[in-house]
Amino acid sequence: MIAITGGGTGGHLKIAKVIKNELNKRGIYPIYIGSTTGQDKKWFEKDIGFSEKYFLDSSGVVNKKGIQKIKSLNNILKLSLKAQKILKKHNIKKVFSVGGFSAAPASFASIITNTPLYIHEQNAHIGTLNKILKPFSKKFFNTFFYNDPYPVEDIFFENARIREKIKTIIFLGGSQGASFINELALSLAPILNKKDIKIIHQTGYKDYEKVKNFYLKNNIKADFFEFESNIIQKIKKADLAISRAGASTLFELTANNLPAIYIPYPYAAGDHQYYNAKFLSNKNASFVYRQSEIKKELILNILNKNLKEYSQNLAKINKKNGAQYIVDEILKEI
Repeated sequence: MIAITGGGTGGHLKIAKVIKNELNKRGIYPIYIGSTTGQDKKWFEKDIGFSEKYFLDSSGVVNKKGIQKIKSLNNILKLSLKAQKILKKHNIKKVFSVGGFSAAPASFASIITNTPLYIHEQNAHIGTLNKILKPFSKKFFNTFFYNDPYPVEDIFFENARIREKIKTIIFLGGSQGASFINELALSLAPILNKKDIKIIHQTGYKDYEKVKNFYLKNNIKADFFEFESNIIQKIKKADLAISRAGASTLFELTANNLPAIYIPYPYAAGDHQYYNAKFLSNKNASFVYRQSEIKKELILNILNKNLKEYSQNLAKINKKNGAQYIVDEILKEI
């Protein structure tokens, strides 16, 4: 039996989902160990692809100080003992971690019980927990450092096409939305509308009403929505994305050959979103700019570019079957 652990945010959870799906294809239904906080329950509480789900009362440590940090560490130690019992109950032979604070109890439990631990680090900057756990892992997967294929659902590759002329732009702020990108979209919308460039806009739940009212008030046709679980249906229509640079979003767009203007979240741990996007811009496959650098004129200049070369370069970067590769490695010697 396999245990998948970790989460908190959509980037971590997407990896957990893709690996779970690949295990399911092979007739394996893993257990999931996550947290009551973050998005873990929202994603997996009703997921029948897991044989059992556990949501522990864990929380992050990195951003806490003083007594609160000590309390969080103590809580993780207690939950690690609980996770040990879960691993034993299900006769777990391998633990696969996608990182995030949700992964701490089960990951430490795997080390204590000498259960092989496999880790997937999504970003170009290794997270604090993964830095600690890396020396104890059986295998550490990462696309940026080791050129491992990034696990992306096949549907993103299957709907890939080479982009040239920009007829449609998609604005993506991640699963939570991004106020900066929403504001940028609204400032550009009248110009895009005059240029007859279609708008697709993932707003997130916080800004949805504001964005909706703007488009309606200004009589601008736009496909706007809070969140879309089947996001490929939106992405495949676009010729350019303006997006944050979380790793899962970045590699989904890469798999679809969709060039992007990446605007990294400036407060991401270790500035990892910037380094994620820099990986693509160094290959002349997309653009990356700090929030402070963004101006309308900059965006409009890119709209006049032929994106064929960027799109073709994206096609050379990620390989299909990333999930299959990871699962093959996990299932070795089991």
